[in-house]
Amino acid sequence: MKDIQPKLITLFKEGYCTPQIARIAMKLKEPSTTIHYNIKKMEKEGIIKTYKAVFDYKKINEGFYAIVLISLSPDEYGNPEKIGLELAKHPQIESVDICTGDWELVITVRVKDQDDYYTLLKNVISRKGVTKIKSLTSLKQIKTEFVEL
Repeated sequence: MKDIQPKLITLFKEGYCTPQIARIAMKLKEPSTTIHYNIKKMEKEGIIKTYKAVFDYKKINEGFYAIVLISLSPDEYGNPEKIGLELAKHPQIESVDICTGDWELVITVRVKDQDDYYTLLKNVISRKGVTKIKSLTSLKQIKTEFVEL
């Protein structure tokens, strides 16, 4: 059979997953129609944005995880969203947050290894408007996206 795993992984990351209504109904001991109604209501109200898979990232060659703290230059400080939105376009950057304190942005990155991280750091994250970068690398992730690993 044809191996389409990489294509599926990309789609699952983008939210092409659906809830398992029958399984949820059994767990909550509620009728599946009640589960379906409530899920549709939460989707309509924007409470649920998407459904996505939680991966064993080592098995899909994205085992290197880093939290990156970014300080912006005074000319970019007033609009951190501009750089944040530019960074968010890159598939290796999992999340971008604007924050308070000593750092203006916090991003999380998933790549294959430290060499890929270095390339991303050099070519994407280090840019005009970024004055300081601090990387925190994860040695072992115990829980992600509310799921224990």
